[in-house]
Amino acid sequence: MRKIIVINSGSSSLKFKLFESPSKNVLASGLIERIGLDDSIITIKYGDKKKHREVQAIKDHTVAVDLLLQLLKKLDIVTDLNEISAVGHRVVAGGEYFKKSVPVDGNVIKKIEDIIELAPLHNPANLVGIKVFKKLLPNALSVVAFDTAFHQTLPEENFMYSTPYDWYKEYGVRRYGAHGISHRYVSLRAAELMGKPVEDLKLVTCHLGAGASITAIKNGKSFDTSMGFTPLTGIQMATRSGDVDVSLVAYMMKKLKVKSVSEILYMLNKESGFLGVSGVSLDMRDVEAAAAKNNKRAELAIKLFYNDIVKYIGQYYMEMKGIDGIVFTAGIGENSPETREAIMNELSFLGVTIDKEENAKRGTEGIVSGKDSSITVMRIPTDEEYMICCDVEALMNE
Repeated sequence: MRKIIVINSGSSSLKFKLFESPSKNVLASGLIERIGLDDSIITIKYGDKKKHREVQAIKDHTVAVDLLLQLLKKLDIVTDLNEISAVGHRVVAGGEYFKKSVPVDGNVIKKIEDIIELAPLHNPANLVGIKVFKKLLPNALSVVAFDTAFHQTLPEENFMYSTPYDWYKEYGVRRYGAHGISHRYVSLRAAELMGKPVEDLKLVTCHLGAGASITAIKNGKSFDTSMGFTPLTGIQMATRSGDVDVSLVAYMMKKLKVKSVSEILYMLNKESGFLGVSGVSLDMRDVEAAAAKNNKRAELAIKLFYNDIVKYIGQYYMEMKGIDGIVFTAGIGENSPETREAIMNELSFLGVTIDKEENAKRGTEGIVSGKDSSITVMRIPTDEEYMICCDVEALMNE
């Protein structure tokens, strides 16, 4: 029985999900966190609600992957590591090189290294995971899936910036987007829920989590998206500002008397968003709780968030000349009925109505708009690992 393991490697973490092939049943999932510290934590869920957790020193990703593989055997999740036929890796930025998931070879690794600047916080960590698994599972097919690949179908007028054209030709300055694996997955699920081919639909998918982006999907392809050259732009996020005037960087360098652009970019990436505006937390649940107690800055942070989402949905409504379906996904999208209801209320002038009983549910798949709604609004939990597994399996069968 073949197995596929899907990996999301962070700078100090390793998230995984092990699938049976071809059924795609999940055999195990888990997380290794605090890699590099003496109190690293490994958690594995498997079988019939079984859970294994231990705390120990894990020096680096090589040790983490080796420990994970040994635990898969020890817990009888696999009897032999050769059962793992393939490894799928999530990589954030693929630039213009990659329009789909591809098998790993030396050329692929080099290209990912060449575009590290497009995702400096993510691509290096993703590469570490790829190299370690190649070393420890040399016989397994290694595949990379890119968050940016889905957005390679954007028309030129939607991905280009009005900067000198040579910036694009020489340095790749353009809109790349992110969360493409998630947007692709939920668009396919939305089509199934609506009982129509995805190629016949105009969808807006709202991936609302700590990182957040909104994508217009026309005829099954990404048509426009809120994130830009990097994941900083678009709507307000947990700690990211979203769209701001770029002149703000030079202005604040003077006001704060800092000499490095990197310092301001750090503030826009790590000290803004929910955290910066509310002063309460980067977690939407905490911000909502504070707003319920009349914390004005928390209320403002939420209003800014809602306003950003509505503006992008409105833009995409005009660009696509209508919307058939809207999807809410990721941590906030799946679990905040308040967010979904607020957005639907703002769209009531378009004929959007709410099924309040269904919308009150969290983390499950369902249609949250009313039966008479002009646009079908859905809550769909994302499953990027499943989408990557599908791509890996397709490459295995070629």
